[in-house]
Amino acid sequence: MPTTIKEAIAKWEEKNQSKAAESKDVKLNGVFPPIEKMDASLSTLVSCERLSLSSNMIEKIANLNGLKNLKILSLGRNLIKNLTGLVSLFLKLNLFEIE
Repeated sequence: MPTTIKEAIAKWEEKNQSKAAESKDVKLNGVFPPIEKMDASLSTLVSCERLSLSSNMIEKIANLNGLKNLKILSLGRNLIKNLTGLVSLFLKLNLFEIE
């Protein structure tokens, strides 16, 4: 069973002893079991400037519109087939990584 974004955020908060909603840098890469879906829980990361979701099993880019402060997005080593879902973000991102 895959890890949800909500579960991954909870694990990140436990490990980092801080609230993800207040953090500028959130790394949810290499989660086990891997994240497969970018769900609406991403919208809780209101202060996030750098988001890493690398090394998971994400197939579709979604639910990033609420991340108004996002500048750097890393989605390398996933199963993404197209960049639909990023059009509105391209104008404000400083760096976008996908491999």
